[in-house]
Amino acid sequence: MPQDYSYFPGCSLQGTGVAYDESVRALFALLDLKLHELPEWNCCGATSYMSIDEGSAFVLSARNLSLAGQAKHGDLVTPCSACFLVLKKTQDYVEHYPAIATKVQQGLQAEGLPPLNGVQVRHPLEILYNDVGLDRIKQASVRPWRGAPVACYYGCQLVRPYCDSDEQQNPTHMEEVLKAAGIPTVEYALKTKCCGGSLTGTIPAVGQRLNYIILKEAIRKGAGAIVTVCPLCQYNLDAYQADIRKSTGEAIDIPVLYFSQALGWAMGADPKALGMQRSIAGKKTIKQWFAASEREEKAHV
Repeated sequence: MPQDYSYFPGCSLQGTGVAYDESVRALFALLDLKLHELPEWNCCGATSYMSIDEGSAFVLSARNLSLAGQAKHGDLVTPCSACFLVLKKTQDYVEHYPAIATKVQQGLQAEGLPPLNGVQVRHPLEILYNDVGLDRIKQASVRPWRGAPVACYYGCQLVRPYCDSDEQQNPTHMEEVLKAAGIPTVEYALKTKCCGGSLTGTIPAVGQRLNYIILKEAIRKGAGAIVTVCPLCQYNLDAYQADIRKSTGEAIDIPVLYFSQALGWAMGADPKALGMQRSIAGKKTIKQWFAASEREEKAHV
């Protein structure tokens, strides 16, 4: 029987991270996991909201949590690391700070929504690791990985401070899941180092330098691609490689994929359904993967 989850894509997955949304939906469908998108969801209150008006940011986040409780489709799945962090933070602060709980309750009442009821906020990676399991992932993987090993990059927000299913300083679930699907990984010490976040748009020299360090180390370790769980990390590492090449003179051109794209690929999904054609960097490498797989698949027909 299919497993059901409420689904909160968040703003990024409707814009620059649309390939993440496409690949999560495709991957979950392959594994018979049913996602029910929250009706009339809103921004989670991440980024500047928390700095400008923390109280209103909590109310925005709480509205989504209340909608998930009403939907009654089980746990709330959100792929975006920032959404995951803010939704978990809202639950934590409502529980421990009465003034915030009062403001949130007033906001929900004003819209005729029920109070928070403890819906569990979960990330797709954790669902794959715990609900699906490595054995099932191995069994579902039908397309051999023909590229070089990948570097698993978690970024800051998923693993700290609210991740309770993996080791916060040295998480390993992404490596374990990818290896179960037949995708080799490299040892990557920078897996939780900050990509610079919004600094790429506000102080470009600093943001791009942080991106360069992450990209350069992945290449140095022999990775053929970087695989990540965060839409902002993916965008920064993917979109600014041309600027980094210009400023450093180094031939950096490496694909930056979502973990759901890599897993969906291994499970035989159509690359376009995974949004792999949307990648900016490493297009030549991705085309080589396509060609190698097409040759192999035709040979087995």
